[in-house]
Amino acid sequence: MKETIIILGANGQIGSELALALRHKFGRQNVITTDIRPPHDLEDGDIFETANVLDKGLLKDLFIKYKPTQIYLLAAMLSATGEQYPQKAWDLNMNGLLNVLDLAVELGIKKIFWPSSIAVFGPHSPKVDTPQYCVMDPNSIYGISKLSGERLVEYYHAKYGLDIRSIRYPGIISWKTAPGGGTTDYAVHIFFEALAKGKYESFLSADTALPMMYMDDAVRATIELMDAPAENLTIRSSYNLAGISFTPTHIAQEIKKILPNFEMSYAEGDPRQAIADSWPKSIDDEYAQKDWNWKLEYNLQDLTREMIENLKNK
Repeated sequence: MKETIIILGANGQIGSELALALRHKFGRQNVITTDIRPPHDLEDGDIFETANVLDKGLLKDLFIKYKPTQIYLLAAMLSATGEQYPQKAWDLNMNGLLNVLDLAVELGIKKIFWPSSIAVFGPHSPKVDTPQYCVMDPNSIYGISKLSGERLVEYYHAKYGLDIRSIRYPGIISWKTAPGGGTTDYAVHIFFEALAKGKYESFLSADTALPMMYMDDAVRATIELMDAPAENLTIRSSYNLAGISFTPTHIAQEIKKILPNFEMSYAEGDPRQAIADSWPKSIDDEYAQKDWNWKLEYNLQDLTREMIENLKNK
């Protein structure tokens, strides 16, 4: 059966690279990207529609026009930006999701992907090898909206049989697209600054360990989850996905192996530190490994080399 895919919020860090992978897998003509404004790098044959996930009528028209079999809902306001605009973050992250869930049920759309985040964990969650099931008390509006979203997608699966799948992404590291206001963004900024200026001031402290993942692994995980047989999936909220856990000190040390003159410093009192302190240091993703054979490919050394080589060529 032919798949027709709509990506909502396709201009962001994940969406821009996921779109490339899905076009490669399903064909350019079968992947429709959308966002509130056109992308800068639209190529001949790419299909793009301007869309706001808060406009339910427009979304319905879009879904009726293209009759998608899969929808990827990536439109969201991230953690650091969300703390500046909490009401806007809640509105976008929750009402955008509700609009898509309701329309998917109404129109019989086969499969949905919606991303969650390690931000669903909070100060009382276990910090090391954080398990799939544990105390979850997020203290950022982004984390609160993602935890609420997890409850919603599980509810819509149980009540309406909607096949919606989700991953709790760790921090994502990519060289193609600038980061979009997340707490883990230092691990992307650092590479840009290392090459441009030879130094970087981290807004997180030297010993702040967080789970991270190279974009290629994140995209592959997303597609593998969407390809998995529904009967194999035991998690209908959102799957833990472990990346590689490291601190700003660790990543600076790896960069110095390639750029020996690189210098690292640390800012004091950045509000993003409090968010990071409430998040896990490492993640246990045994359910992803068991249910859809998930395996990480890129370690810190690999992603450091990939980031610097690709940014130099860029």
